Amino acid sequence: MSIFDRLKKQPTADAGADTKATPAKSKAAKTSAATTVAAVKTTKRVLVRPLVTEKATLTNTYAFLVARDANKPEIAKAVETQYGVKPKHVRVMNMYGKQVRWNNRAGKRSDWKKAIVTLPQGKTINVYEALS
Repeated sequence: MSIFDRLKKQPTADAGADTKATPAKSKAAKTSAATTVAAVKTTKRVLVRPLVTEKATLTNTYAFLVARDANKPEIAKAVETQYGVKPKHVRVMNMYGKQVRWNNRAGKRSDWKKAIVTLPQGKTINVYEALS
């Protein structure tokens, strides 16, 4: 009998039944945990603020400053829940902060993420209405 024999788990009749039920239970727990994380992520503030630009107002697109960790599906879902219109396209770009100087000190503005949301023909949103 070696020292490692004591560390081995002894299989029992009940343990075999539990091991079959445990993966299903853990799989269900993982999916519910993933659903909970997804629900928390959608409730967080994905759309920080709208960016009103001349180019966006002339076309059927809207620009938003979004959270740095937001992705295209999250942005589309946030626009749909907040404004009630399902977007046709979502384009995302990372904007890098500019180098600035204050007196004799150098600095950098914060990086941010911009989303360009294209709506279907005939659909519009009032970006100031949902902010109130």
